Amino acid sequence: MIAYQNGDNDALGGIYTLLKPALYSFIYRYTRDQQLSIDIVQDTFVKLQHYKHHYHPGKGKIKSYLFQIAYRLLIDKLNRRKKWRSFMPFLAPITKDELNHTDRLTIREAIVSLPGKQRAVILLFYYHDMKHEEIAEILSIPKGTVKSRLHTAIQSLKVELEGDFNESRSL
Repeated sequence: MIAYQNGDNDALGGIYTLLKPALYSFIYRYTRDQQLSIDIVQDTFVKLQHYKHHYHPGKGKIKSYLFQIAYRLLIDKLNRRKKWRSFMPFLAPITKDELNHTDRLTIREAIVSLPGKQRAVILLFYYHDMKHEEIAEILSIPKGTVKSRLHTAIQSLKVELEGDFNESRSL
């Protein structure tokens, strides 16, 4: 890790090769979700790249440091998913068995019908797992604007989709 911090970018490849299997194994055993595990491992190494100078060998091994990053990312994602399910069950990641094809198309159409600014926030937040700060940076808007657009979009989707799902389920 010291070599990587000092500018040897090839050292990151060595760290990745050495620790990726252990990180993936830990996350997969915790979640039993292959795609989520792959995403968390990738996000962990991206975060390591951004914050490589925050690691100090005196505080512990690089393996512990990466596991800590991965665990925090995992908990953040799981908490967001839990929040989504309670708040907007139709936006949370769902298995193919939970919604039929017609329901999925209805959701997609509802999202597409949102104004562009609201749609961008919904897609970045729910489908790309980004935080308010990241969305604000990407869209070059204040964090408060991200929150208000997200809230407005959610309210619009609730109104539109509750009617659609109640009708389809009563048939």
